[in-house]
Parts: sequence; C-alpha cells; structure tokens
Amino acid sequence: MGMSGGGSSSGEATPNINVTPLIDVLLVLLIIFMVISPLKPSRFEAKVPAEPKPEDQNTPPKPNPLTLVVSIEKGTGALKLNTEDMGNVTDTTALQTKLETVFKDRADQGVFREGSNEVEKTIFIKAPRSLRYGDIVKVIDAAKVAGAQPIGLQVDDLTD
Repeated sequence: MGMSGGGSSSGEATPNINVTPLIDVLLVLLIIFMVISPLKPSRFEAKVPAEPKPEDQNTPPKPNPLTLVVSIEKGTGALKLNTEDMGNVTDTTALQTKLETVFKDRADQGVFREGSNEVEKTIFIKAPRSLRYGDIVKVIDAAKVAGAQPIGLQVDDLTD
C-alpha cells in the first residue's frame, strides 16, 4: 500500500523530479540579470578640474563675468546673489525668481557656455561649514527649480 522506499517489486513507478527545465530557466534568468546590471542608470556625475598647465600657473586666472555665486551669511542666513541681497534661507522665492530671469535673459541674448551651445546656467553656492544642512538644501532646491545646472558647492572657513 502506498509508496515503499525499498524498490519497485510491486511494479509501481517511483516518482522522480526532472530538474533539467528548472536549471534551464535558472540559467536564462542569470544571463538576463548579467546583461541588465551594467545598463543600470547612474545619475550622479562629478567633474574634477584638470591639472593646470605650467604656462598657466604664472598668470592669475581672470574671473568669468558670467559667474553666479549665492552666498549664505553665517549668523543670519541671509542670501546674496553675487553682491545683491536675495532674502533669507527660510524664503528662497526672491532668489529663485531672480535666477529664472537671469537665465531667461541669457537665453534671449544667446549667452552660451564656452565650447557648447547650451545656455550658461552654472551657479556656485558658498556656505559656511557651521550652517545647517537643511538650509543649504533649500538653496540648492531653489537653484534647481530656477533651472541652474551644474551647481557647485564652495565651503567657507575650512580652518575650523
């Protein structure tokens, strides 16, 4: 009665699992994942400046007149776009609207990034090290909404 583990003396067939199709499916899945994994997109890109040429080290660099620097005051959290007051880190709408108008004016006048046909929208955020991370993120978000790209970070008072 039932299945006996001793053999097939009664003439009944013993059940065997055929694992060959399971191994085939496993190998196909393995190949698919190996092909897909290098294609996974990565969105973080860091650009490192090149080493200066020996002839460029003797002459001081000329400042770019198109450079936009957003400074955050240490104690008050006041924002400045180059030298113009732009409110506070708690309310970044003034900064955002000013950046939008600057970028729109540059697009209308055809001010392009050097060596490309993209509008110059580079911005640097200069903040002291002692400032809260959330305040800096608010300024970065306002710059991104305005269309700034790329955004560089500059840390003040590195001697702390």
